[in-house]
Amino acid sequence: MYSLVQSARIKGSSGEPIPNLSKELERKEVNFDRGVLSLVVAGPGTGKSLFAANLALVGSLPVMYWSADSNAATQLSRSTSILTGDNIRDVKRALLEDKFHEYERVLGDKWWIRFSYEAMPTPADMEADLAIYYEVFGCYPHLCVVDNITNVDTGGAGDAESFTFGLEGMCEYLNEMARETEAHVMALHHVTGEHSDGLKPIPLSGVKGKIHRVPSLILTIHRDPDEEGMNRILNVSPVKNREGFSDPSGNTFVRMELDSNTLRLKDAVDSISINF
Repeated sequence: MYSLVQSARIKGSSGEPIPNLSKELERKEVNFDRGVLSLVVAGPGTGKSLFAANLALVGSLPVMYWSADSNAATQLSRSTSILTGDNIRDVKRALLEDKFHEYERVLGDKWWIRFSYEAMPTPADMEADLAIYYEVFGCYPHLCVVDNITNVDTGGAGDAESFTFGLEGMCEYLNEMARETEAHVMALHHVTGEHSDGLKPIPLSGVKGKIHRVPSLILTIHRDPDEEGMNRILNVSPVKNREGFSDPSGNTFVRMELDSNTLRLKDAVDSISINF
């Protein structure tokens, strides 16, 4: 056990924020602090994986990304487009036509970002990846992304109750991972059925399995229902935030613009925090 003075000396990098994607989120004290667990929750195809990818690529920080939900070709194309600003269609064409060498220098500059593409990694697999990362780089990642939390193999669940218990246990495991490695651990997750279209604000109660006890930060994402053109508006709602503003209803959100060509995400030009 530690005194308060000793706690200050042994805290390490816990509590230090990694680079944020959004000034508007920062204004609401929504930060991605090291040593804590967050959940990003949205319906299928809304953009939660792109939110995580942009966060992973926006700063020069060590990253471990467990991409159970997407294969190497998908993540490679997305990451290349985000990093270079090239059209995602051109990037995919270069990859298919074996003309990808022109991107190797840009991608090589991000050598500290590592992906695992196991479809159902176990906790033991994840621990091995972290141990290897530390052995290679001499530090643990500052950001770990689990995409998606339901893809982690916890041994199976036979019914809804054990499924929820398994997710609760996985949140506790990932929270411990965050504390032990001093990484910000971000787990991506699904919504309940009535929110799966992603067209309206998602409240805290819309988190599938109601696993909102352990994470320090939970963001839900929905999109504008009448979006037009090449840009999509993602609305990011802080429904739980132990260190800043939160609105469990999901009706307070920050507008972010996703460029459909480059997959880059930024605060919308008319970005304001909206309340209903």
